[in-house]
Amino acid sequence: MILTLKQLSDSQRSSDAPAIALSQASSQDLLQQLELWVTRGWLRALDRSMAAFVLEQDPQAPPSVLLAIAMTSHQLGRGHSCLDLTATLSAPDFVLSLPPEGDEGGQLPSQWLHCVDAVTWRQALAASGLVEDRDTLRRYPERPLVLAGQRLYLRRFWNYEQKIAKALSARLTQPSITPDHLSKRLDELFPESAKDGGQRITDWQKLACALAARGHFSVITGGPGTGKTTSVVRLLGLLQTPAVEAGKPLRIRLAAPTGKAAARLSESIGKAVSELQVTDDVRQAIPTDVSTLHRLLGSRPDSRNFIHHQDNLLALDVLVVDEASMIDLEMMACLLDALPLQARLIMLGDKDQLASVDAGAVLGDLCRDAEAGRYSAATSAWLTEHTHEAVEATGLQLGEGLGDPLAQQTVMLRYSRRFDANRGIGRLAKLVNEKNAGEARQLLEHPPEQLFSLKLRGEQDSKLTRLIIDGHPEADGKPPGYRYYLEQLQQLRPATGTVWNSDGWVQWASNVLKAFDEFRLLCTLRRGPCGVEGLNLRVAGELKHRKLIDTDHGWYEGRPVLVTRNDYSLGLMNGDIGIALYLPVPDDSQPGRMSLRVAFPRNDGTGDVRFVLPSRLVEVETVYAMTVHKSQGSEFNHTALLLPDALNPVLTKELLYTGITRAKNWFSLIEAGPGVFEGAVSRNVQRLSGLALQLKAELSKEAQR
Repeated sequence: MILTLKQLSDSQRSSDAPAIALSQASSQDLLQQLELWVTRGWLRALDRSMAAFVLEQDPQAPPSVLLAIAMTSHQLGRGHSCLDLTATLSAPDFVLSLPPEGDEGGQLPSQWLHCVDAVTWRQALAASGLVEDRDTLRRYPERPLVLAGQRLYLRRFWNYEQKIAKALSARLTQPSITPDHLSKRLDELFPESAKDGGQRITDWQKLACALAARGHFSVITGGPGTGKTTSVVRLLGLLQTPAVEAGKPLRIRLAAPTGKAAARLSESIGKAVSELQVTDDVRQAIPTDVSTLHRLLGSRPDSRNFIHHQDNLLALDVLVVDEASMIDLEMMACLLDALPLQARLIMLGDKDQLASVDAGAVLGDLCRDAEAGRYSAATSAWLTEHTHEAVEATGLQLGEGLGDPLAQQTVMLRYSRRFDANRGIGRLAKLVNEKNAGEARQLLEHPPEQLFSLKLRGEQDSKLTRLIIDGHPEADGKPPGYRYYLEQLQQLRPATGTVWNSDGWVQWASNVLKAFDEFRLLCTLRRGPCGVEGLNLRVAGELKHRKLIDTDHGWYEGRPVLVTRNDYSLGLMNGDIGIALYLPVPDDSQPGRMSLRVAFPRNDGTGDVRFVLPSRLVEVETVYAMTVHKSQGSEFNHTALLLPDALNPVLTKELLYTGITRAKNWFSLIEAGPGVFEGAVSRNVQRLSGLALQLKAELSKEAQR
């Protein structure tokens, strides 16, 4: 019999309650329990080790303290920067990585904490010699744990939040600067009124440019196709024009968290700059090359440290960071540490996408009021004066007094030009984002153009294989599967005898890479029949069976691979995708001899390709299927999202939204079990963090000075 988590929890409470309460247990009892949780996969070995380490440092540490520390460590592994004591006591069992279908036997956290209240638990933590209680006046910076209110941190992550809050507060409280002739320059950059369906609408792109032009820190958020890139390019033109005219061009840098995101931004920036209504001198002073954040800061091999930091600042005046939802706490702290105070920082991203894999949800924390706006009366009047847009008529909430300084520098773009609101992808993404599971299901039951729905009958349903391999050949436009790129590989191959240094090989490889991006299968899990690992094996086996590839293991022509770790010696970043191809050996003495090389796009907007020997690639994996997390920053003509047969903690509306919006023209939803889609739509990511509170506190301090 399979039990749900609730049934398991209830049965355990009634039939397998611990003989002693947590208050009566010894530290060794608690460590033994942690070890059992590790064995079951509910807890990481690292988390248990953290508790054991604390006990070594403080042999008198009570079990309640050790349990809190193990849970805090575990929360970090799940993306939370801290452990909220009150939230934990309200649902103790959901702190651990319990399997969604439940598990037989074993004691749950709720059994250990059933007699514990938040006040007592906090008092025990505050009394520990390893915990600094920030609610008192005494400071112990050497202690490895920090307790702030009901939030328990590992020191490092408390420091990250502190650094970010202080740095952003300093930027947000810098005096505003209104560029000369701002209204005139904005009208030149936005010569036409914004329209949607022929109707005049608020030009949020223009508003975003205006707000960002006056501040040292700005956030521009919005969904795919809302014009984030267009807005920032026009903003750069706005800022660079007077600087070029004065003979002092601004030093501008562009960055993104991953190589894939950097490549996409390079391409879109390059096109937007070429169409910008500015002089050639200004256009040439706007960069189009985008680097990763690691490369921008100067990553040190095998180290958390970067070349650029507070004692070796970046030499720039303006920094634009795209796909900011993927930035974790540590990276944000390091970035702000290396950025001169007088430099402008402009962050772009979709607040509704998945947060970073590592701890923190920086963009989400910064965009809590983006939907509502909360502009002060002064900000609204200033915007209306310089943009001629009636901000007060937009229906946004008005901020009190001077308003939150962060809200005054945040703009949400609201109209998508990529997804027609009346077509499938845009409608489904909107309904998911609104947590409207009922209407989303109705849409899938009668899918309009762009949408396909497939419900599997068992793990081995042949319909899944046909979709992955062949796509939807009967549909308008013939949404492709993986057969397409392999057919392109064969059909476009240069003629026999083509010399090894011919440009034809580079063009062929580039076309194959583009063809591979026509379709992608996305998953929510790594393991299991609906996970990446199993599906990659299954797809390779099917392609071999259909004689589209020669073998399904090792290195073979057509094998797509995903780089899983930055390799600066090869210039490859985590998330880069390449394809193995047979190419002539670069030796004129051996005409006709071929060897495998892996083709990677250079990700610099040129469309060029680099070739790497397979033997030099260590940290790679086959990538017919990839997780939704790994797909962030990418876009595919046809995207298929496979949901597992049971709801699990990673399934949220943010994950669904991210998967749906990776599709450009067609989206296929594949369901292995009923109710999973609806369950995921109804849940959103809850990243525990104190960043918003700390930023508010720092801004309050600045206001009192």
